[in-house]
Amino acid sequence: MKARNLCESFRFAAIGMVQAFRSERNIRIHIAAAVSVVLLSYVLGLGRLEAAIVVLAAVIVIVAEMVNTALEHFVDMVTAEYHPAAAKVKNIAAGAVLTAAVGAAVVGLVIFGPRLVSMICRGEVKP
Repeated sequence: MKARNLCESFRFAAIGMVQAFRSERNIRIHIAAAVSVVLLSYVLGLGRLEAAIVVLAAVIVIVAEMVNTALEHFVDMVTAEYHPAAAKVKNIAAGAVLTAAVGAAVVGLVIFGPRLVSMICRGEVKP
C-alpha cells in the first residue's frame, strides 16, 4: 500500500522496524550488540566523533541485516522452489551483512582496542 502522506510513510517505516525486531533473531542480536557498544562508548568516555563512528558502524550493520531480511522474504514470496538465482541473491545479501559486521568489528578494534589495552596494562581491568 502506498503512503498517502509523510506521516503515514513514517508509520509504515516504524511498523517495518517493529516487524523486523519481532520476527528476526539476527536483527535482535545486532541491536543488542549496538546497544552494548554505545554503552561501552559512554563508559570509556569516547569523544563525539569516535562515538558517532561507532554508532554509524552499528547502524550500517542493522540496516544491512534489514535489507537482507527484506530480500530473503521477497525471494521466498517469488519462488518456493530452489532456484540458483534465488540462492545467489540470498547469499550475496547475507555476504553484505557479513561485510558490514566485519567492518564494524574493525572499527571497534581501532577505537576500543587501545583504550581497553591501556586499562588492562594500568590494572584497571583484570584480564
